[in-house]
Amino acid sequence: MADPVVHFEIIGTDPTKLREYYGELFGWEFGVGDASSLEVSEPGNYGFVDGTTTGDGNGINGGIGGGDGYRPRVVFYVDVPDVEAALRKAESLGGTRRFGPEPKGAKKGELVVGQFTDPEGNLVGVAGLSS
Repeated sequence: MADPVVHFEIIGTDPTKLREYYGELFGWEFGVGDASSLEVSEPGNYGFVDGTTTGDGNGINGGIGGGDGYRPRVVFYVDVPDVEAALRKAESLGGTRRFGPEPKGAKKGELVVGQFTDPEGNLVGVAGLSS
């Protein structure tokens, strides 16, 4: 079975304004807190969207974050069994690791994430549980 897309992120310099925009546009509601990594969003400014509260309840989870100094971008995350292995494989195929796995020292069963760019420069995330 192929690894599924499980999360999306919209990152910008004004996450509050972005949450207001997408909330009004799509009816999304946000639980605001911390992202899994400072590479994604400044502390306390990441708005999580629960996919079960969107549409017919079958949407994927997502988040809107960032802050001053964060480059605007949209990225999706793929669920993988081993984030480090996925990042190494991406690199071996011509991609470039951006960061990860994070958080460093995650306990068994905690969410870890990483990001890489593909050979064309597109940003992609990988996520999984620490083993």
